[in-house]
Amino acid sequence: MTFSTDLLRGKSAFVAGGTSGINLAIAKAFARHGAKVAVISRSQDKVEAAKTEIGAGALGYSADVRDFAAVQAAITAAVEVNGPLDIVVSGAAGNFLAPASGLSANGFKTVVDIDLLGTFNVFRSAFDSAAKPGASLIAISAPQAHAPYFAQAHVCAAKAGVDMLVKCLAYEWGGAGVRVNSIIPGPIDGTEGMARLAPTPEMRAMAENATALGRFGELDDVVNLALYLASEASRYVTGAIVPVDGGQMLAGNGSLSPRTMFAA
Repeated sequence: MTFSTDLLRGKSAFVAGGTSGINLAIAKAFARHGAKVAVISRSQDKVEAAKTEIGAGALGYSADVRDFAAVQAAITAAVEVNGPLDIVVSGAAGNFLAPASGLSANGFKTVVDIDLLGTFNVFRSAFDSAAKPGASLIAISAPQAHAPYFAQAHVCAAKAGVDMLVKCLAYEWGGAGVRVNSIIPGPIDGTEGMARLAPTPEMRAMAENATALGRFGELDDVVNLALYLASEASRYVTGAIVPVDGGQMLAGNGSLSPRTMFAA
């Protein structure tokens, strides 16, 4: 899909976790379409590398989304340069495979803190600047928010919280003109998440078979949805939980997918 290069002209965008994978691809696309972009990540080295990739005067700050004060300081610095925020993406995430019986309390807390607390910290820190008609807040969630997955109790709990938080903020902040939506990527090629969750050809085949379309998506599939939600084209869309997953969520976690039950 091709969008006008002026789609986000003059907009101020802030992408948490915008130094790798889906979030970096989104940050780069925002810049290509005219937005002034700032990103944060825990690693200063990754921040510097992302700024170079994004180009167009991109800003970057080292901040952990679990630290409200650090996130708030980064947003304040970005606003001083780029102006009040129009677009905010919260995409920092943590994940690893661990059956609940072997999952430590600290491991569970770490994922919840990065995903759920981190999303709150980013959106709450951004609200004072973004509280205006036309502002768009976007969370990057996951299918685990809506179906149980083996060895993913920590992620399922965290992402379910993220999507309910999105709905609550959309309901509360709609009066200020702020839209809040969630993107649920399915199996997307070239992402760290799929490298961890489907590290072998056999596991990749299982992930493909769990989708109605029978294949992995590409980074641009998620990017195009983010561009839509960030733009005026979606001005009446808020509180939406939007999958871009090739139909993976149609069969819950995919284990009962017709593609795996019946040979074509």
